[in-house]
Amino acid sequence: MGYYKKKLAFQISKRVMLCIAVAIGFSGSSISPAQATSLLHTVKEVPVPKGAVGMCQRYQWACDSSRIGTIGDAQQILKLASKINISVNRAIREVSDQSQYGRSEVWALPTNRGGDCEDFALIKKRELISRGVAPFQLLIATGLDRNRNSHAVLIVRTNRGDYVLDNLTDKMKRWDASGISFLRMQDPSTSTGWTLVARGGMFPT
Repeated sequence: MGYYKKKLAFQISKRVMLCIAVAIGFSGSSISPAQATSLLHTVKEVPVPKGAVGMCQRYQWACDSSRIGTIGDAQQILKLASKINISVNRAIREVSDQSQYGRSEVWALPTNRGGDCEDFALIKKRELISRGVAPFQLLIATGLDRNRNSHAVLIVRTNRGDYVLDNLTDKMKRWDASGISFLRMQDPSTSTGWTLVARGGMFPT
């Protein structure tokens, strides 16, 4: 593909991403032109993703904003998170919700058959909470992966920044190096809310 064709394709894809963001309440003027920071900043409250409706009732720990963790050191948390990311990725088989439940969107812990990206994020969150990481530091986020497919990951928030636990890679990266176009994320300030982020990937920083 020639240079100008590539440039046009990128511009079209970028417009598509902005249209998706507008559909869930994003205005381009809401994003600061400043350089990307270490944290995914919240923009405004948005509806809970369709598949996550009822998640907080099924898994109270997944939406707990009051529980205090027993691990405070960022280096220790990131080391543990990396270990959990690798072990879960290698232990669980990827299976679509359509294949497993006959529906396109079901957020649940993996079954014996496996799970999809949201299920990977949920079990990683559960495992880290059980090992002493505070729930408010573990935020499920949704967006598009590098191939522009819908995707969900777990964000680990520390004073060193927000890091991504992704079932597509064993390597844990900071959000702005992940290549993911983030759309929304669990709100760290509430127990059940979700917030628009619209950062990373194809979004302007």
